[in-house]
Amino acid sequence: MRAYHLETPGTVDGIAPRETDRPEPGPRDIQVRVRAVSLNKRDLLILNGTYPLKAVPDVIPLSDGAGDVVAVGAEVTRFAVGDRVASTYFPKWIDGRITPAQIDQPGATLPGMLAEYARLDENAAVRVPAHLGWEEAACLPCAGVTAWHALTGGEALTPGQTVLTLGTGALSLFVVQFAKTLGAEVIATTSGATKADRLKALGADHVVNYSENPEWGTAVRELTGGCGADLVVETNGPDTIEQSMRAAALYGQIVLLTTGNPRRPGIEISNVVYAASLATIRRVFVGSRAHFESMNRALTLHGTRPVVDRTFGFDEVREAFRYYESGVAFGKVVIRVA
Repeated sequence: MRAYHLETPGTVDGIAPRETDRPEPGPRDIQVRVRAVSLNKRDLLILNGTYPLKAVPDVIPLSDGAGDVVAVGAEVTRFAVGDRVASTYFPKWIDGRITPAQIDQPGATLPGMLAEYARLDENAAVRVPAHLGWEEAACLPCAGVTAWHALTGGEALTPGQTVLTLGTGALSLFVVQFAKTLGAEVIATTSGATKADRLKALGADHVVNYSENPEWGTAVRELTGGCGADLVVETNGPDTIEQSMRAAALYGQIVLLTTGNPRRPGIEISNVVYAASLATIRRVFVGSRAHFESMNRALTLHGTRPVVDRTFGFDEVREAFRYYESGVAFGKVVIRVA
């Protein structure tokens, strides 16, 4: 089979194709013919050597992929040949709270999905909703599950409450879609009219232009009659946490997904803002297989489809990485494998 390996970290050119043997399934493994994979921010961090979890040398990149089962081990009970599946981000995290023993991830400490075939433990995969194509299914394991966990993993979000999401990254778009299916009013931020229109078409009730409104936290409070957002999915961390606190309701939830960047290595919230708030900050990092399966039930019930910005061929892996790195995508960047 063909597979890509991260031979030289630090550069997209260091991702190299290679001919290798197919990974044969063990007694409790499934062999998956990979149909499509998708890119996430963590893949760029791994490439650049700044991801908190150190990648093994020569790793096959990417955590997110979907395909069909073509062989099963003798002891496999969860899947059969022909089943359509997606990989899970944390293969060992099935349910409950994550533990240090469950942090291994494909594309980092384990072989990833950027290959024509992948071997997965039968517990490290889920069936994908029947209405989704391969490219759509490949978008789910990281961004989709994170968005779902952010909305459903804390204090229950009730219909009519307000959710605030930031920007137009793939995760934020999932938040818009899922929040609407949960009956919430959605406020989104962006920097331009074109993206604002696309956010509204996706379901956002209000869009605040953060370029025109640097104090956009105040604008969010005005849109909510002074009450603030009940839940904020905070994707930018150090750059936006202060405004997110200003935007949050008195007893709001702030789901913190990013804690640092090259310019600001940590989170800082001024006393004047935090002292006036009783909001809860909750850290989320993707989710368990149970979160994934719960999300898939919601996707099936509502017929929701991930937003795919652009699809590249298996011979265009480096081009896909460069395009994703440019930050211009509205939705997921996908690589079609087979």
